Amino acid sequence: MKKTDYIILGLILLVAIILRCYKITAPLSDAYSWRQADTVSVARNFVRNGFDLLHPHYDDLSSIQSGLDNSKGLRFVEMPIYNALFGLTYKILPNIPIEVWGRITTLIFSLGIIGIIYYLCLHEVNRISAITASGIYAIFPSFVFFSRVVLPETPALSFIFISIFFLYKNTTIDDKRLISFLYLFLSLLSFALAILIKPTVIFYGIALGFLFIRKYEFDVVKKAQPYLFFLLAVIPFFLWRLYIQQFPEGIPASDWLIASVNTFEGQKNIFFKPAFFRWIFFERINTMIFGGYLTVFFIVGLVSKRKSLFLHSIGFSALLYLFVFQGGNVQHEYYQTLILPPLAIFTGIGISTILSHRKIFIHPLVSSFLICVLCIFAFLFSYYYKVKDFYTYPQDLNFMAKIIQTFTSPTDKIVADRMGDTTLLYLSDRKGSPLLSGTVEQLKNNGYQYVLTDQKKSIEELLNEKGVQIIFQNNQFALLKL
Repeated sequence: MKKTDYIILGLILLVAIILRCYKITAPLSDAYSWRQADTVSVARNFVRNGFDLLHPHYDDLSSIQSGLDNSKGLRFVEMPIYNALFGLTYKILPNIPIEVWGRITTLIFSLGIIGIIYYLCLHEVNRISAITASGIYAIFPSFVFFSRVVLPETPALSFIFISIFFLYKNTTIDDKRLISFLYLFLSLLSFALAILIKPTVIFYGIALGFLFIRKYEFDVVKKAQPYLFFLLAVIPFFLWRLYIQQFPEGIPASDWLIASVNTFEGQKNIFFKPAFFRWIFFERINTMIFGGYLTVFFIVGLVSKRKSLFLHSIGFSALLYLFVFQGGNVQHEYYQTLILPPLAIFTGIGISTILSHRKIFIHPLVSSFLICVLCIFAFLFSYYYKVKDFYTYPQDLNFMAKIIQTFTSPTDKIVADRMGDTTLLYLSDRKGSPLLSGTVEQLKNNGYQYVLTDQKKSIEELLNEKGVQIIFQNNQFALLKL
């Protein structure tokens, strides 16, 4: 990279930081607040009870996630490296709320992805593709939002692209053994961390494998290095998965991620059904992420002929991930976070292809103008169609949380009846259940002292029970003492 590239990349990163600071101090009740709340509550419990990464706890004490009694609130999904990281920064600088530290941490990791996209496109294609691809990841609404939420996807994605970057350096430099080994080690370490933070990024191992193949060609099967690389990278993950089997109550059910989605008619199988292709490729990628107008550039970039298929191996990794976890990707938009880099890369390549082939397309000035217009339309359509709503948050949740904090003590176990949504538990800083289930007697036996619900039928049924009294009530909800 030349000095010009560092200046351009610096400007892109500056814009990315500014956009990702939008509503960064807002309450943690925006889109997918329940998943974010679970992530932050693990970090908050680390701060209060010690950074024991082998025993992460969150605020949900119910059996909803695993189907087993989880009175200790154990939370075993990915290894809580990301949670511990921003929890530690909060402990050092507690003047900034912990959820804001989570957003800042995600933001910083996203900058690494932008820089690596620029580097890879610059070396594999040209500077125009590097600018446009990294610019799209830095600026477009879906890319921005999912690069500042408190979820482990972006940190894991950053580590896997750091791994790709260092292995790329290893396979493209001259044979300087010490530097080459250092690049290989850093790639291995980053790959292992990425899988521990979010195991689904393992699909990008296809791109890592392609780099080994490109370096050794047909001799790759005879080389020990690739085998050792992948073996050593996955060992920590398998040890973690083996360890957490001791705590089945803290492991959420995950078999639905492959083929099922929850609908108003119950759970439905969506595996390779027309609905899957409609939701992922039309509603999500075409409309939500690309705003409709960028899709043509992505297709041009995808079919553009390149000397190497390395970037296509990154795209294939993302495609395979989509096809394996169809249920999860249809159910939740944030699952598409892992496919954002290749979407940006090939869109950037498509724009570069149109601008570079002057004999095929109309005059570059006209082409540039039309591309800018389409990008503006795409940005606005993406933002106003979907992403704008991601930033909104209901004020009633924050009011409910204040009521709970006013009338209950920090040690009280409560039922925050929100149909399984743990956001209210996090906002009120209480432990308990996010769903009202069981009789009053059963709730008392399990240590629950208060119930907050906005269901009128539930309020009436509870008041018919002996000893239950209203602590607070308005036309929206009621807080009752058992």
